[in-house]
Amino acid sequence: MSVTMVVAKMGDAVYYDQYQGTVVSLNNVELRAQVSGFITGIFFKEGDVVQKGQRLYEIDRRKFQDAIAQAQANLANANANLDKAKKDLDRYNMLLKNDAVARQTVDQATATYETSKGQVAVAKAALASAKTDLSYATITAPVTGRIGISQVRLGSQVGAGTTLLNTVSSENPIGVDVVINEQDINRFYDLQKKSTDSTFRLILPDGVTTYDKPGKLLAIDRGVNNQTGSIKVRVQFPNERSILKDGMSANLKVLNSQSGNRVIIPYKAVTEQMGEFFVFVAKDTTIRQKEGGAKKDTIAFQHKVAIGPRLGDKVVIVSGVNAGDLVVTEGLQRLRDSSMVTSGTPGTGTPAKK
Repeated sequence: MSVTMVVAKMGDAVYYDQYQGTVVSLNNVELRAQVSGFITGIFFKEGDVVQKGQRLYEIDRRKFQDAIAQAQANLANANANLDKAKKDLDRYNMLLKNDAVARQTVDQATATYETSKGQVAVAKAALASAKTDLSYATITAPVTGRIGISQVRLGSQVGAGTTLLNTVSSENPIGVDVVINEQDINRFYDLQKKSTDSTFRLILPDGVTTYDKPGKLLAIDRGVNNQTGSIKVRVQFPNERSILKDGMSANLKVLNSQSGNRVIIPYKAVTEQMGEFFVFVAKDTTIRQKEGGAKKDTIAFQHKVAIGPRLGDKVVIVSGVNAGDLVVTEGLQRLRDSSMVTSGTPGTGTPAKK
């Protein structure tokens, strides 16, 4: 039977395993007010990158300023009472030395002095608290990142700790979270120690474009989900141009450990039977004839193979075929194990004589 044959060759087989991933900000902060009031100022453009410490919102400051003024007045009054109590105590102590005053009066003056000191401390704490509340009336960016669309407008009333104002997400670097099977944990621990620039690549949501920056393994979650037998892994990517956005879906490509110099053959040489893969390998065989002579025939032997990933129109052979073997690529539909073949155009074989 005439068939087409090619030589199995060694080639550079670099291939990746793919995991469905989600882009996540490494620092995602929700902005909530720590004091109640009405929004009187918004100082940013929605969707812009804001710098850490930049003023974003302002809550009506007047009642907090009044509270500071009241706390300052209370502190001044407490200081005056403390000064009076100190002078009274000093005066009674001098009189006590001359037995000119009862001991009970001195004790009362001492107690009044200590109480006045406590009142000063309380007044100072109230002033500090009032200043803190005033500082909370101005909401600043806790991190450098991109701010979203504001959830409140000028004049909106906000509650302390309840109203979501906005969200700031850091963008550079950014992470990609994937879920892996627990059997792959050791592989990823090894990659965490010795990954290279080609280990982690990212396919953007269009399914075609490869992100132009390599990633590195940032973290492996603390434990395995006992219901799914999976664990989360986070890979970090640089994102200077803000191409990757928080919440975006992407495919993470992880360099397969079997990548390297491998046997590669055309994929059309592979046949599948009940979930197993086979290749016909042609070999020259010397057959002894009854007349005493010998002739050489080419025999196609069916080899069971383990295949790796496809590389375009070719496929990686993990085992079953060696470099230099002749594999049948066309005309194999009618072949059986140990069929005699000849190189040529498939379907032009000469029928056997009767």
